[in-house]
Amino acid sequence: MHAALHALAVVVALASSGAAHAQAYPNKPVRVMVGYVPGGGVDTTARIVAAALTEVWGTQVLVENRPGAGGNIATEVTAMAAPDGYTLVLCNIGSHGVTPARFGKRLTYDPVGDFAFPAMIGGVPNIFMVHPSAPMKTLKQYIAYARANPGKLNFGSSGVGASPHMSIELLMSITGINIVHVPYKGAAAALADTISGQIESSVGNLAGGPLAAVRSGRLRGLGVTSAKRSAQLPDVPTFQEQGVPGYDVTGWYGLCTQSKVPQPIIAKINADMNKLLAGGTVLRKRLEEQAIDVSPASPEEFAAHVKAEIAKWTKVVKDAGLVGE
Repeated sequence: MHAALHALAVVVALASSGAAHAQAYPNKPVRVMVGYVPGGGVDTTARIVAAALTEVWGTQVLVENRPGAGGNIATEVTAMAAPDGYTLVLCNIGSHGVTPARFGKRLTYDPVGDFAFPAMIGGVPNIFMVHPSAPMKTLKQYIAYARANPGKLNFGSSGVGASPHMSIELLMSITGINIVHVPYKGAAAALADTISGQIESSVGNLAGGPLAAVRSGRLRGLGVTSAKRSAQLPDVPTFQEQGVPGYDVTGWYGLCTQSKVPQPIIAKINADMNKLLAGGTVLRKRLEEQAIDVSPASPEEFAAHVKAEIAKWTKVVKDAGLVGE
């Protein structure tokens, strides 16, 4: 009886301690790691979310860029940080979908077991773009030219294995075309070289620079990768509409942290973010202006989504010959 009462007391004490941590959280600056250079969709989203959380929490939420390895560096930093909720990562289809599919057990962390998934933000398509002077006015025309001239066209992306790159690998797999990948160290650099005419085409998350470039006419959007058109660019058709059957690649963004972060803190992040993402809020409006389809979820639902994404991209990566590359 004494042992049972002692064990109960320990459980109650731990629960009380966790609740106290959540009530005090955050009482110092919070880092949001970003695995890409400034200017791309992941970075833009992180800065919008960080500004909103700073206002709600009354303490600074700072974006820290750690670019490289398809987002892996920022993810690794987060995995190794103290599990106190003060280091988050803007996780996405690249960091927690494609990268685990490519490298698997070679990673220094478990992308599922070592992480908690407190806040799903939403989904965003990629967009395939060409310079306005390009003769191809549609994705159909681009595919036809590429089929007739294998290896003569090129496309830029934010890097090998990132979601934009993989979306075109999937396109090549389905259509049988061969276009040359030109990897950059970030989405902004690929976009700039397409605008200047240094490369013929590029692909990137619609959020951020690509949306502005297409709207302004500096680039022509050939197609969005999602199953439905983006409300922000309703005149740009989907890949499916242009003869690529069953094609659907939708990127996604969320806030992730270490699995050992106390549960009450995970619950607080989820509750605060879901309030910020509710209908009619300033944050939701700003994200939707970036072409993000806002879709808040529970930590359990977000974790299930991540597992499904890893399974999906494992097959695509294998077909493209990018396992461990």
